[in-house]
Amino acid sequence: MPIKFNVGDVVEMKKQHPCGSKEWEVMRTGADFRIKCLGCSHQVMLPRPKFEKNVKKIIKSVGDC
Repeated sequence: MPIKFNVGDVVEMKKQHPCGSKEWEVMRTGADFRIKCLGCSHQVMLPRPKFEKNVKKIIKSVGDC
């Protein structure tokens, strides 16, 4: 079963960003994900399969409210 990601979740990616941070905040979900680096605030758009493959773990989950 696929993992459910929500806007506001903080995830740890397998590879670190050039700024040195591995922590990213999910800004948008759907067919594409927009994530923001918590080290330098750089935003990146990724297709869902690539995002799910590169996520190591969820650090902070917002959950369904």
